[in-house]
Amino acid sequence: MNIQIFMGKKNFDCQKAERWFKERRIPYQLIDLTKKGLSPKEFDSVASAVGFVNLIDTDSKAYAESAARFMSDKALIKAQVLEHQNLIKTPIVRNGKEATVGFHPEVWEMWK
Repeated sequence: MNIQIFMGKKNFDCQKAERWFKERRIPYQLIDLTKKGLSPKEFDSVASAVGFVNLIDTDSKAYAESAARFMSDKALIKAQVLEHQNLIKTPIVRNGKEATVGFHPEVWEMWK
């Protein structure tokens, strides 16, 4: 099992996800989206697992102020999100080709 947790700002769900894996002694790699963002290939992999729309934090202040909310072309939105990774919902928890966005221990439990 090769768990990666992509975190942006330290929000409550990110902290809960990290604690969930730590308490079960499941090894994971923590990746700070503010320092090392998702590559286009990683973005595509996660988007195919969870759905493109589910990756975007439409409730965030960053989204409300971004041009992405006015776009309808998926390629343009993807470019905007990759450029401004604070638009991505966190935490993203990835296990190979499987992924979740948000706090989903019921899915992670099946990965064991």
